[in-house]
Amino acid sequence: MARRPLIAACLTVAALVSAGCGSQGIKLASSNPQREGAVLFAERCGSCHTLSAAGTQGSTTDVSNSENVDGPNFDTRVEKFDDIVYAIQNGGFSGAIMPENIATGDEMKAIAAFVAKYAGTDIGSRKPAGGTAPASGTP
Repeated sequence: MARRPLIAACLTVAALVSAGCGSQGIKLASSNPQREGAVLFAERCGSCHTLSAAGTQGSTTDVSNSENVDGPNFDTRVEKFDDIVYAIQNGGFSGAIMPENIATGDEMKAIAAFVAKYAGTDIGSRKPAGGTAPASGTP
């Protein structure tokens, strides 16, 4: 019986430590219509891609530390809705590393709308970069 509190304490510490790794937190208000896309992006894409609005740092900034699984840094790269949908459905553009259909249906559209709006932008300006995402996140 004495081991149960010890195990619970260890699990709690592990959860707290892992919650802070590789993520700075989503920078969109819960009322923002792009919030769902940001959450999905952080969960499914953030380990390989960087996008400040989603609080992710999956891309390397140091070429000497680059790995083949490092995806593009979307803070510095403009993307369009249709191109993002294509990449999600087809495992990126090379098909070598990114899994196909990491999201489908409405979840895919939410991620694509979020990335199209925030990729390549200064999070403080909230100006859409080159992509044109449908207002509702769906075509």
